[in-house]
Amino acid sequence: MPGNLSTPGAGVVSRAFALLGAFDVDHRELSLTELASRADLPLPTAHRLARELVGLGALERREDRYAIGRRLWDLGLLAPVQFELRQVAAPFLQDLYGATGATVHLGERDGGQVLYLDRLSGNASVPVVSRIGGRLPLHATGVGKVLLAWAPEDVQRQVLASLTRVTPYTVTQPGRLREQLKRVRREGYAQTVEEMSQGACSVAVPIRASPDGDVVAALGLVVPDLSRGRARLVSALQVAAAGISRSLRVSLSGSER
Repeated sequence: MPGNLSTPGAGVVSRAFALLGAFDVDHRELSLTELASRADLPLPTAHRLARELVGLGALERREDRYAIGRRLWDLGLLAPVQFELRQVAAPFLQDLYGATGATVHLGERDGGQVLYLDRLSGNASVPVVSRIGGRLPLHATGVGKVLLAWAPEDVQRQVLASLTRVTPYTVTQPGRLREQLKRVRREGYAQTVEEMSQGACSVAVPIRASPDGDVVAALGLVVPDLSRGRARLVSALQVAAAGISRSLRVSLSGSER
């Protein structure tokens, strides 16, 4: 369950966040019963909290169902790194799309998953399952492998301990994936071949907070095939990622003054 905070010691704020955490990209609208169940809260508690959150604009009431409110979305956009990152990355994503015609992804790590901050749909007919605000496994996506390659060791251990198979081509052998992650760090880019969706390949590079600093996000492209043109795509990604990194450092340093 997303919430799992029905214990007597859980505070009001924890329970409210459990309620909000019941929503995800596959559950955008929930009935009160579904909301209580997914948050692991008693029905009367869920009803009381939902009513208060509607009054605050954090939830919207749509007849007998609830959805995330606009106020919560507005506040979420103010998160410093995400806000700055999406803002400074936007023109580079457009340029990358114009140069390649491919689906462009911008993502960051959220625990053991990649959170998609932005996406531009490409011209080619390629099956793409990502959605802005959605999450996918780190080990089966290009941007995810980049983020996993530079993730802390405890995160890597956790992910490698539970490698789910998404397609017949998903890498589920821990040893093989570890070797891939070493190669990603060595070569500076990751790739997948039909590991998340059959008929779709991806290539991705890191975005750093400083030239030799932490990897804060990943930039990727999804194309039908990587057998030709991979070097060109990697080069285009690296140019865009370098531009985003420079702009992000300028933006963040300016906001700290």
